Amino acid sequence: MTSPEPSELARELNRRLEVAAPEVLAMLSPLGRRLYFPKGILSQSAEASEKAHRFNATIGIATVAGEPMHLPSVTRYLTDLDPADAVDYAPAGGRRKLRELWREKQLRENPSQRGKRCGLPIATSAITHGLSLAGDLFVDSGDVIVIPDKLWGNYRLTYEVRLGAALRTFPLYAGSGFNHEGFVRALAESAVGREKLIVLLNFPNNPTGYVPSTAEGEAISNALVRQAEGGTRIVAVLDDAYFGFFYHLGGPTMTESLFGILSNRHPNLLAVKLDGATKEFCAWGLRCGFLTFGPGRRETADEVASVLDTKVRGAIRSGISNVSQLSQLLVERALASSSIDEERKAQLETLRARAEKVHDVAHAPRFRESWRVYPFNSGYFMSLQVEGLEAEAVRLYLLGEYGIGLIATGASDLRIAFSCLELEEIEPLFEALHRAIQELLSQGGRAPG
Repeated sequence: MTSPEPSELARELNRRLEVAAPEVLAMLSPLGRRLYFPKGILSQSAEASEKAHRFNATIGIATVAGEPMHLPSVTRYLTDLDPADAVDYAPAGGRRKLRELWREKQLRENPSQRGKRCGLPIATSAITHGLSLAGDLFVDSGDVIVIPDKLWGNYRLTYEVRLGAALRTFPLYAGSGFNHEGFVRALAESAVGREKLIVLLNFPNNPTGYVPSTAEGEAISNALVRQAEGGTRIVAVLDDAYFGFFYHLGGPTMTESLFGILSNRHPNLLAVKLDGATKEFCAWGLRCGFLTFGPGRRETADEVASVLDTKVRGAIRSGISNVSQLSQLLVERALASSSIDEERKAQLETLRARAEKVHDVAHAPRFRESWRVYPFNSGYFMSLQVEGLEAEAVRLYLLGEYGIGLIATGASDLRIAFSCLELEEIEPLFEALHRAIQELLSQGGRAPG
């Protein structure tokens, strides 16, 4: 089947990209080229809200006395919020004030982003939705996505299963640090015969909790720029879900996203930042995330970001219509709160204490015969490599015999979420894991492969 031709609205957006940044137009998937935001009900309702001074019968909500109708059984649980505001529709791109406040937060926390020309963050239904939107715009069947081998399994569902792309992995680690040579090699080999690559980096990493050092981060960004200079168009997708949870275990690490470092660096390099309140504000179920574009051409970045913003709003409109108004409103209020920084600092210190305890216990000499700890320094998780056994066998045995749940992420890898362990639970967990491994080995446990 042939793809339908883009509509006139989509063609106009594509023409604007062709003038401002033809390399970004070439990065778009066929769906990305077809996407646009319709001049339909929403745009007509927006015009009516400004000019319909007598009657406004445009939007699909019910009103009373000019305010959205609501049921007390629903809204009585709201405190310090206007019920009418909470139940109304949100704009497809998100509440404007929220988007501006989130950008201010990004700039405070990412020095390299200051002074760069980047788009206004677009509200998403958390980071998974942002990943899917990035896929809509840039990923087509047969595209290659370069990604470390320690990865969140949902990337495969999002990009391989749904969109038909191929994840090409490289080993995350070389010794105790980031595998720079493997990354550079993966970029070069994956680019052969291709004009475009998608590169997906997730720091702090899920499942390992690893963040590169500042020097490693610079090397990563320079490698991407060099590949772009060589003619490869690169969409660098930066999954910053666990941003801010930096503990510097074993040495100092980066404390900002690669997004600011990569933005405005080269015309062939488009940075896409995915972050949100999900993890950072302990608001997992609110599903409030953000997608931000960092175009490569500084001089036309505003125009490129505007076009991509319009296309993303079209993707949101056609998929979920808009992100929850109530969730956005709660995050907006939190961002404006005078106590939010202290609250987040307390959250960070709680997790830092757990991470430090895990780091000490997991590396204890008495456990060396049972596992090898992958380097970790940040985030919610750590991972270890089981010695001489299949991780799935260990997981099932630990669950059945000890009532302890872990996640098997590979043939020999187990992920431990220390984010949900109290300090006093950490050492008993690792002791039980050690016993389980040794018991299985004594029973002739089977090695991976």
